[in-house]
Amino acid sequence: MTPDLPGLRWRKSSFSGPEGDNCVEIASNRPGLVAVRDSKTPAGPVLIVGSGEWSTFVAGIKTSALDV
Repeated sequence: MTPDLPGLRWRKSSFSGPEGDNCVEIASNRPGLVAVRDSKTPAGPVLIVGSGEWSTFVAGIKTSALDV
């Protein structure tokens, strides 16, 4: 279920596949939070995280700190 967060502006990664439907979308236009969803199911579940936690997550990806 999508939370009641009107006005979210979703954006898709520029690395999305040629069909554009195999990607994660984020909305970061709300102060203090980032919403994340699967582009294949835009009406499906949404993960909400704090903007600080999102920044830490992205930094971990960029530095390969999250590689397994």
